[in-house]
Amino acid sequence: MSFGDTLEIQNVVGSTGIGFELALEELSTDLPGSDYDPDNFPGLVYRMNDPKATTLIFRSGKIVCTGSKSAESLTESINIVFDKLEALGIPVPDEPDITIQNIVSSADLGESLNLNAMAIGLGLEDVEYEPEQFPGLVYRLDDPEVVILLFGSGKIVVTGAKSREKAIEGVEVVASRIADLGLLSID
Repeated sequence: MSFGDTLEIQNVVGSTGIGFELALEELSTDLPGSDYDPDNFPGLVYRMNDPKATTLIFRSGKIVCTGSKSAESLTESINIVFDKLEALGIPVPDEPDITIQNIVSSADLGESLNLNAMAIGLGLEDVEYEPEQFPGLVYRLDDPEVVILLFGSGKIVVTGAKSREKAIEGVEVVASRIADLGLLSID
């Protein structure tokens, strides 16, 4: 069984920019459905329902999109924002240069985990485990460069991946290491 098959993307965060400063107060009145409250947050917040995503537009022209469930949905959301900006007379690049910053995903190892034994077995230099503070074990991998949160239920969260493939690779690496310790049965 490939544990990577259980991986579900929960959130894709990406960024782009238009290359010049924006007047956010003016933009907030021209862009229906946007929120701009500089006392609470320095950017303009624009939420979409189809695809479901939230775009943060900053005065610098930087744009961050979060809440997408795939890289394709992220690209579609950013293209919608670019189209809306262009319709308002704001010059935007024809093709946004989008950088995936983070993919957060979850997976299930299918059995309960002994986090105490794992904390020792995986090596204290790569593990943070303080059950009084947080119920999961935090395991930092170097290759792939991701952070995996493991829970006693067998559920895991992968963060820091830049692609679905790297998230799956992280799941497989951690499952293999736990199995090598005799703490996970692999059929």
